[in-house]
Amino acid sequence: MNKALLAGGVAAMATMTGCSTGSSDTASAASSSGGPSGMPSGGPGGAGGMGPGASEVAYADFVGVTTDGKVVDDLYTIHATDVSTDKVVKAAQAFLDGLTAKERKASVFEVDDDEWLAWSNVDGYQREGARMGDLTDKQRDLGYALLGVALSAEGLTQTRNIMKLNAFLGDYSGGNRDTLTEGAYFFTFMGTPSTTEPWGFQYEGHHVAINYFVLGDQVVMTPTFMGSEPTSATYDGEKIILFEKETTAGLTLLRSLTDAQRKKVISSEAKAGDNLKAGAGQDNLQLAYQGLAASGFTAAQKSSLLDLVRVYVGAMDDGHAEVKMKEVEEHLDDTYFYWIGETKDSSAFYYRVHSPVVLIEYDAQSPLAYGTKDSDGGGMGGPGGTPTQQHIHTIIRTPNGGDYGVDLLKLHLENDH
Repeated sequence: MNKALLAGGVAAMATMTGCSTGSSDTASAASSSGGPSGMPSGGPGGAGGMGPGASEVAYADFVGVTTDGKVVDDLYTIHATDVSTDKVVKAAQAFLDGLTAKERKASVFEVDDDEWLAWSNVDGYQREGARMGDLTDKQRDLGYALLGVALSAEGLTQTRNIMKLNAFLGDYSGGNRDTLTEGAYFFTFMGTPSTTEPWGFQYEGHHVAINYFVLGDQVVMTPTFMGSEPTSATYDGEKIILFEKETTAGLTLLRSLTDAQRKKVISSEAKAGDNLKAGAGQDNLQLAYQGLAASGFTAAQKSSLLDLVRVYVGAMDDGHAEVKMKEVEEHLDDTYFYWIGETKDSSAFYYRVHSPVVLIEYDAQSPLAYGTKDSDGGGMGGPGGTPTQQHIHTIIRTPNGGDYGVDLLKLHLENDH
C-alpha cells in the first residue's frame, strides 16, 4: 500500500532539496528496502528517505532487522507473562465502539495487513484511520484512555508532549498546516481486540509511531518511533523539554567506559545531519553489530546499559516493560553499544544499542524547520545542516522478526490453527 506525501509538509519540503546525509557507515549492510532515487539517505523518515512509499515492504515479505539477512531462530515464544491485557482490550473496544460506522470501517484492518508497515514519522504523509482532530471530545478521550493503559505514565506524557510541540512547530512556521497540529494523529486497528486472539493498534503522526501488538497476555510495542523538532519550547504556557532522559542515559553509559572501551565504541566518522538507520520503511534492514559488546563490561557498566534500555522500553505499560527487560537481560552479553559524535552534555550525537532482541537508536539531527537560520544547510535546513539537540529522532525495534509481533503471529497460526 503506497502512500503519497502531502504537499506543504515541513519534512516533505526539506526532502525536496535532495540533500544527502554524507554518512559513511560502512560497517552496516545495505537495506533491502532503500529509498527511491533522489531522496536523502536517512531523510526525515530515517534511512531510506521518507519512509514506506514506493519501497514499502509488504507484510508477507517482512523479515525484520537482521545483521546479515538471516533471522536468528528460536528467540521468541508464545508463553504466559502473567501481566493482564484486559484493560487495553477493553479500552480498545470502547474506542472502536465510540466511532461512527464510517470511522470504524476506515480504521480496522486484518491482523496481518500491510497497514502495519505503512507508517512514517513525516508530517506531510497521507495516513489511514481515525484522525484525532476530527473526533468528538468524547471520542478523543476514549483514544487517550487507550493510550493511557497501553503506555506507561511517562510514555503517555512523552507522546502528548510530542503532539504539543508539533502544534508549536505549526505556529512557529506560520500556521495554516493541518499536519502541524495536536490533531494530526491517527489510530488504526489490526484485528479485533481480544484476550485470546491476536490483534493490535497503531498510533501515528508527525514524530510519533507506536505499533502495539497483543496476543493473549503478551505485548510487542515495536517499532516505536518518537522524535521532536524542537525538543524544548513553551507551548500554551507550558514549558516542555523532551528526551532529557534519553540524552543523559546515553552519556552516563558512555562516560562509565574506560578510555580503551571508548575507542571501540566511538566511531571515527563525523556526526552527520541524520545517522538514523532503522526508521520508517526499513523493516528488512540489514545492520551489522558495531561498537563494543557488553560481555566486556563491568557489572556497573552493564547496569548503566540496562538503565539506558529501560528508558525506551519504559514507554510501554509497566508490567509488559518488565517482561521485555527480562528478555533484554537474557541477551545482555551480546548487546553492542555504538556512538557517533562528540560527548559533551550539549553535543549533538548518535548512539545505538543493538542485540538479537532489541535495537535502539538516538539521533540528534540537523534542523528542518526550527532554528534553521543558523543551519549550514540553508533554507529549511536538512541533512546537510549542523545537527543539534533541538531535533532528535529515536526508535526502538525488536530484531529478527519480532517487530509488529510478526514472529508471535506466525507461531500462533502454526501451533493453534
